[in-house]
Amino acid sequence: MVRASEQEQESYRSRLFNFKWRNNDNNSATRHNKSLSVETGLDEAATGSHGAEPLTIIHPSQGPPLSRSAADEAALAALAAAQAREKQLLADMEQMKERFSKLLLGEDNSGGGKGVSSALALSNAITNLAASVFGEQRRLEPMPAERRARWRKEIDWLLSVTEYVVEFAPSQQKNKDGTNMEIMTTRQRTDLHMNIPALKKLDAMLIDCLENFKDQSEFSYVSKDSPDSDGKRNDDKWWIPTVKVPPDGLSEASRRFLQYQKDCVNQVLKAAMAINAQVLFEMEIPESYIDSLPKNGRASLGDQMYKNITVDFFDPDQFLSSMDMSSEHKIVDLKNRIEASIIIWKRKMVYKDSKSSAPWASGVSLEKREVFEERAETILLILKQRYPGISQSALDISKIQFNKDVGQAVLESYSRILESLAYTVLSRIDDVLEADRAGSKRNTPMESEDETLVGSMTLSDFMGWDFDQAGNADLESKRDLSDDPLVKEKLSVVTTKKTSYLETLGGVKSPTARH
Repeated sequence: MVRASEQEQESYRSRLFNFKWRNNDNNSATRHNKSLSVETGLDEAATGSHGAEPLTIIHPSQGPPLSRSAADEAALAALAAAQAREKQLLADMEQMKERFSKLLLGEDNSGGGKGVSSALALSNAITNLAASVFGEQRRLEPMPAERRARWRKEIDWLLSVTEYVVEFAPSQQKNKDGTNMEIMTTRQRTDLHMNIPALKKLDAMLIDCLENFKDQSEFSYVSKDSPDSDGKRNDDKWWIPTVKVPPDGLSEASRRFLQYQKDCVNQVLKAAMAINAQVLFEMEIPESYIDSLPKNGRASLGDQMYKNITVDFFDPDQFLSSMDMSSEHKIVDLKNRIEASIIIWKRKMVYKDSKSSAPWASGVSLEKREVFEERAETILLILKQRYPGISQSALDISKIQFNKDVGQAVLESYSRILESLAYTVLSRIDDVLEADRAGSKRNTPMESEDETLVGSMTLSDFMGWDFDQAGNADLESKRDLSDDPLVKEKLSVVTTKKTSYLETLGGVKSPTARH
């Protein structure tokens, strides 16, 4: 018994020494081991620990050790994520190479130098990108995350060109001897520096407006062939889903929400229209367009239209009511004739000192020609206000096609596609409000029946063109003091607000394909 007890103590000392030796060896080799293992070895029967697991000592500053399989899975997941990011980066790089290669080639993949200018190629690229991203936006619902990410990524690629369109500006440089010297430095061109951030803000506002309809549940959409469709969809909107509202109409909270969103989009529309109109105005008129003009305004307008504009007392609303505007094609044709006559009369006023044998000379006095030109511009302004989604005129298309300024091309195309998207969203909001009025059998005080899509504030208000009562009073006083019947007339711009039927502009087209 004594010998057995001594053997057991000796075995215990041996195991304790083995444990201390392993601990010292591990600490000297590495200071951050998470555990130490001691095998119980020789006397499993004496200790009664048959099949026991190895002893593990946890480092006091560390958590439980990860198993080998969990660590491998985490490493594989990190590796897969890195490979996916690298693969996406390579794909984006290849796509960027393709886009900018087409821009450099001027859309002529043969490389024969027969492509379009860089300005027109960039304008078409922005237009086509917007058509592919927003062309299917037919409902008031958020954009899919994939399309939204694609739009933001690719439009940033195309807009990056404007960062290198610069102009010289004077600056002060301090020399080592303390003297100042004026030098010329480069900065982004002023029109781009002002308008590109503004257009990006309008872009974000439109996308946020669509995002705000994420949680709405009071109205839904049904297809034209659905049994729930009322079958009252007009033929000019056959591709747009029909709005379905509750039988009693929308709640007051939903109406207020829709009206607020409409006001926000309305402001975006007017701002985009103002920027687009200003950029088009600053573009040079191509010589090819001027060569195609007739010799005088009468030949451009036609006898009846010319007579209606040159009457002693002119009313723009009465003039438009006498015109046939039953289709978009006829409205665009009227715009083309009006714009051509404006260009002709302006050029004649420039050549007022030329001889009578000059091609622009005529027997009409300068004062009367100026009045005629103002009347034509008034008609053109009313057309743009009543039909904001109308297709571009021949003059606008000609300017875009022959424009060589890359900065103006980007501003025009970007503002145009935002104008088209805002008009589309505004139309979809009006569809919901119209369905609500039809369902509730009453007119809401928030919007009258003849309110136009452009809203209570017109483009002339936004641009600062003053046609208020004070201006009318001033014109009235001038009329009393003048003897000329053409000057005595009062040019009042009081439009009858109508809802535009041009809902067919679901997407946007390239400048050369909008007709």
